[in-house]
Amino acid sequence: MMEGWKEYKLGDVFHFYNGKAIKSNKVGKYPIYGSNGKIGYADKYKFEKSIIIGRVGAYCGAVFYENNKFWASDNTIVVNEKDGFDIEFLSYLISLINLNWFAGGSAQPLLTHGWIKPIKVTIPNHYTQRKIAKILSAYDDLIENNLKRIKLLKEMAQNEFNEWYANNNDFEEVNLGSIIGHEIGGGWGAEEKSEEFSKPAYVIRGTDIDELPNGKIEKVPFRFHKKSNLASRKLQDGDIVFEVSGGSSYEGVAKTLLVTDELLKQFDNAVMPASFCKLARPIERKYSSFLFLFWRFLRKIKGTEVFEIRSASNIVNYNWTAFLKFQKIKKPSETELEKLNKIVEPIYKQVYTLGNQNQRLKEARDILLPRLMTGMIDIDKMEIKL
Repeated sequence: MMEGWKEYKLGDVFHFYNGKAIKSNKVGKYPIYGSNGKIGYADKYKFEKSIIIGRVGAYCGAVFYENNKFWASDNTIVVNEKDGFDIEFLSYLISLINLNWFAGGSAQPLLTHGWIKPIKVTIPNHYTQRKIAKILSAYDDLIENNLKRIKLLKEMAQNEFNEWYANNNDFEEVNLGSIIGHEIGGGWGAEEKSEEFSKPAYVIRGTDIDELPNGKIEKVPFRFHKKSNLASRKLQDGDIVFEVSGGSSYEGVAKTLLVTDELLKQFDNAVMPASFCKLARPIERKYSSFLFLFWRFLRKIKGTEVFEIRSASNIVNYNWTAFLKFQKIKKPSETELEKLNKIVEPIYKQVYTLGNQNQRLKEARDILLPRLMTGMIDIDKMEIKL
């Protein structure tokens, strides 16, 4: 064992708490975390600055670190550090542990305190913990700054569109479908390669749409597809992914993703939309940003909800055919469209460039993480201001 490092059980370094069920809503001030991240918002909070562990089903072991006040659902376990241990260091340490290995249950995986507490880890003194956390958090700080810039840029592009669209009353009103050149439902393919399912491609789901501009591509599934299915669904610059099924009790569907070369370059293979999404390709590339920002504007003002069909179980399906046939859109002149594109297209190019930077920062941090946590890098020789 490395000098100054000691072996502990997770039960020695954490206080353990169970999350608690609470009704989510759209207007609550505090985020609610479930096994797979944020699932809603609450009017009160239960925890601050904790590590959240998803404990049920497919997301068993997913770990989230939260600096602010939040509520944790009954699908989570929340842990806080004991005296002598640093919560930020511990958040990086636990991210290295595949907690799925320690889950019990027959119908679906289930993590309990009894499974987690005996897990053994090796930890340095508190001073070294803080130095390691400082190094790793420097990457996360850069990522967070980029995320703030991305948010501002997206708001800037949307505000430019909203004002431009509202102040041009002489545009020609047409049916939405008239400016769509190609549209098709997505696919899912197979997990394993076979003679029939031989073409590899990443599959963008509705749940991926919000995070992809931020550079979070690691959760996008990689599958194998029939050659004919991929050929008609392979995404290209200017395409738009439109979510047509999913949602929840507090959120509908109709999320959209603008696909650009900058985004596609982040993947090492072809990309296509998933089964619950549509690929929408405008009649010409020059309409892509216009159509994308119009759809975001329409969803913001709840105009897309007219075409939502909500089931008793709160699954939302979208009447895509009626949407294309009956939704009206003001089609701009060539001159006005060019004005819009000169403003918003460089903005979204920068958005995806920052997202790509975030992806590379995460890769660098994740390479460094195990080396620091195992003592491969001698932290004592590094000058770090705490």
